[in-house]
Amino acid sequence: MKVIICGAGQVGWQIARHLSGEKNDVTVVDNNPDLVRRATDTLDVQGIAGFASYPDVLDRAGARDADMIIAATYSDEVNMVTCQVAHSVFNIPRKIARLRSQSYLTAIYSDLYRRDHMPIDVVISPEREVAEAALQRLASPSAFDTETFLGGRANLLGISIEEDCPVVNTPLRQLTDLFSTLRAIVVGIRRDGRLFAPEARDQIFVGDECYIFAVNEDIPRTMEIFGKTAKKQERVVIIGGGNVGLAVAKALEDRVDRVRAKVIEKNRKIAERAADALERTIVLNGDGLDAALLAEANISRADAVLCVTDDDKTNMLAAVRAKAEGCPMAIALINDPTLVPMMAPLGIDAYINPRATTVSSILRHIRHGRVRGVYSIGDAEAEMIEAEVLSTSPIAGQRVRDIDFPEGVLVGGILKGDKVVKPAADTRIDEGDVIALFSMASDVPEVERLLQVSIDFF
Repeated sequence: MKVIICGAGQVGWQIARHLSGEKNDVTVVDNNPDLVRRATDTLDVQGIAGFASYPDVLDRAGARDADMIIAATYSDEVNMVTCQVAHSVFNIPRKIARLRSQSYLTAIYSDLYRRDHMPIDVVISPEREVAEAALQRLASPSAFDTETFLGGRANLLGISIEEDCPVVNTPLRQLTDLFSTLRAIVVGIRRDGRLFAPEARDQIFVGDECYIFAVNEDIPRTMEIFGKTAKKQERVVIIGGGNVGLAVAKALEDRVDRVRAKVIEKNRKIAERAADALERTIVLNGDGLDAALLAEANISRADAVLCVTDDDKTNMLAAVRAKAEGCPMAIALINDPTLVPMMAPLGIDAYINPRATTVSSILRHIRHGRVRGVYSIGDAEAEMIEAEVLSTSPIAGQRVRDIDFPEGVLVGGILKGDKVVKPAADTRIDEGDVIALFSMASDVPEVERLLQVSIDFF
């Protein structure tokens, strides 16, 4: 597949990394020659320096025979015009645009832009993706990472292993024997900074970060087994009243089980906008790092604080200050992945990586065949892939024990009809099943081969 990626920033670079690693023909376009050089030096891609919306630049990038264009520059307008030029001049079949402006999103989602007037096949909104991720973190306060799979019937949970975990030093094989009815599988472990797919003989140690794939009904029991207690989030303080904070506050207002939220926003105009848009949420204008203002927001009585300003360091410091003032749960928005290792030492319970959520959303739309969902784990180190098993797939009709999965791949769950099945060695995978697989990044091409997902591009 020939793909043009416009924008060589963090998101564009990660998408190029994924697609070039899977032997696609990738060209990166950016008006910053340094970013283009970084992409061509570190990835197996071609690079063009220039404005992505210019027809002559796209022509040099190979737009005449491209299968897809992904417009992920920092400008909404450039992304929209790029898709228009890709459609009108070069007739590129598939066009994906990243848009941030709420005004554009409102117009697009309300169908004011008809397809023939604004030919964008898929719109990716980082703020909406991040807001959804924040709500998922709040729904699973004991997990540092969460994502939904198999039609909402199962979840991938990231859990930090602490000293009070009952199953520390227990081999995974023994866990299966001890809790035979538990529909949960440890699919990934991060130890000493390295992520890997565990084998049955591997043990869980204090300090590990485990990725567990669990059926929804068994999540409370799973959390208990791994030493976590579930607590309902009734009071939440949101630091940052921009698009993300506002979207989260609105969603919390719309819940049936009402959650009391307060928003702290430093910029007065943004605070006023948030106050006008929210009905039951108190909006405070001030610095989220101010201990007096946090006290006014009753931070000591809050169940969680969500720090979602546009500055990583502010989010980290606000989370630390809130914890120091008595808030038991702190979640921070972190753009820079190099800051993530500092989360645990600082006592920050969970984080949201906007780049990972945006990359996952884009990958969900560009995977081949019957792939239904993709979630990027860590710094693009691994993926959780959900796909329908085709009749042409090498795994159709085979039992799990007979499938030659790479070492970095584990089956998390299988949806048969409307029932989620915990995979065992003798579980048969049939045509039409929906399978959820944990795969290290280097093994994704082999997973796609086993799923026969490359036979149908779009």
